[in-house]
Amino acid sequence: MESLIVLFWGIALLLFLIIKVKMNTFIALIFTSVVVGLGLGMNFVEIPLSIEKGIGSSLGELAIVFGFGAILGRLVSDAGGAYRIAHTLINVFGRKYVQLAVMIASFILGIALFFEVGMVILIPIVFAIALEVGVPLLYLGIPMAAALSVTHGFLPPHPAPTAITAALGANPGHVLMYGFLIAVPAALIAGPIFTKVAQKYAPDAFKIKQELSAFGEVKSFTLADTPSFGLALLTSLFPVILMGLTTLYTVVMHDGVAPSKATGLDSFVAMIGNPVGAMIISLAFALWSMGWHQRKSAKQMNATIESAVKSIAMLLLIIGGGAAFKQILIDGGISNEISHLFMNSALSPLLLAWIITVVLRVALGSATVAALTAAGLVQPLMVSASVNPALMVLSIGAGSLAASHVNDAGFWMFKEYFDLSVKQTLQIWTVLETLISVVGLIMVLLLSLVV
Repeated sequence: MESLIVLFWGIALLLFLIIKVKMNTFIALIFTSVVVGLGLGMNFVEIPLSIEKGIGSSLGELAIVFGFGAILGRLVSDAGGAYRIAHTLINVFGRKYVQLAVMIASFILGIALFFEVGMVILIPIVFAIALEVGVPLLYLGIPMAAALSVTHGFLPPHPAPTAITAALGANPGHVLMYGFLIAVPAALIAGPIFTKVAQKYAPDAFKIKQELSAFGEVKSFTLADTPSFGLALLTSLFPVILMGLTTLYTVVMHDGVAPSKATGLDSFVAMIGNPVGAMIISLAFALWSMGWHQRKSAKQMNATIESAVKSIAMLLLIIGGGAAFKQILIDGGISNEISHLFMNSALSPLLLAWIITVVLRVALGSATVAALTAAGLVQPLMVSASVNPALMVLSIGAGSLAASHVNDAGFWMFKEYFDLSVKQTLQIWTVLETLISVVGLIMVLLLSLVV
């Protein structure tokens, strides 16, 4: 019980440092890790080693996945691929189903872009479409945000699902496959369906904007100068296609179980389905399809690459800090204590994982940090209950999206971009994120009945 009290005060300290002191999240995580380690009775020598182990084990794989993923997404955007995908889908679906078109475009681009980057890139495009169609910005903004959120919470190669997949030893292909089954209904319910409800209880938020100045400088494209729809779509989805093909191959050739000793074709398929392998191949293709093939100069491409890497530098450090905190909790024995606490609980381990993650999300704000911390806490529960690791990843992913509020950067980003009050942002953004979380949990529990 003493360990849980230390955990409680540790989370309170982390909250205080981030919210009140305005300390950088990465530094706050490392300081908190040290304090919690001491509180758990860890030896002075063990603490830095535990922090080093946590950061090293987490960022070893994630650095290249996130780095290459960010570069791929920015290459698609800077070449006009995002613009082409959005406008092509609008033309196909027409004005009547413009919400669905925006949601699908955001979903596709959200796979290749981190949430914050996706929001920055898509907002001007969505604004232009809203003015053209004559609907409030938020009418299209909610489906856009819902699509970006579900990809962030459920689909590799995004930070939380990729990091938890590695931490819990889950199959990335299974996480991706089940994640799609969860993400689609969650995006539909929290997007177009929720928009109709939100219009009734928060009508003032749905005022048509007449100025674009709030979004800063907008990069304009003409369709003639952008890549083809097919090429832009293929480039954006390339990592997903590779991981999906590997899963399909494993199911068809090996009944869904990866061979213990991979040789020949099995070895090659395993390589392209690994997140690192998939991202290396995908980036190589993107450099051609969105770079050289579009007659981009080396200088232009290097500028895009540098910009992309800068945009995720702090995110990588925060993920490393979250992993360090997680490792301290594991090495300090809290994971085992929580495991024993819930050992005889009648609740499903998947539900417990979701609850633990929701509590951490509400307390910490960051979805990624909450997910990584929860992964360390629930790992013993997963092993003792023989839970499907992929479903545990997605349950944590669902919990990490719940109840976004004032301690989450996404909350303020959504507020500023859509020019909402804090009350309106709570009414729309917080409810939207919680809807995705609850729908995600329900879908995970349903999937657990059949897989």
